[in-house]
Amino acid sequence: MYIYTMGFTQKSAEQFFNKISNEEIQILIDIRLNNQSQLAGFTKGRDLTYFLKEICDCEYEHELKFAPTKELLNGYKKGAMSWQQYEVNFRKIIEERNLVSYFLKKYMKYNKVLLLCSEPTPEFCHRRLLAEAFSENIDYEIRHI
Repeated sequence: MYIYTMGFTQKSAEQFFNKISNEEIQILIDIRLNNQSQLAGFTKGRDLTYFLKEICDCEYEHELKFAPTKELLNGYKKGAMSWQQYEVNFRKIIEERNLVSYFLKKYMKYNKVLLLCSEPTPEFCHRRLLAEAFSENIDYEIRHI
């Protein structure tokens, strides 16, 4: 199984959907806290569901369970905590919400899963932390696209 991660910012719609098509992603799991923002552009929830099906033959799920809390996200974005503190707190959320077991039960039937967030790179994004947690328990290959 492959776990892909991708942020939509700094990508055109063409780049975004080509990456999903080229990798033959089976399901995109939207792990954003808010997928309806005007800043989301072509990745707004209902629009994205349609585009993925029509352009990429890909399923879509919005999983708020995989998103950080509003307080945690705001704390990091506003500089009240470092990235290292954010990582520690988000890893606690992964454990408290039992996200690894939840992911394995719900998504094991897919060979190519994409975790979507907004950050352009995975270094300072919770999608990387989730992918790493999932791959620690089962032999998944992580690909950041």
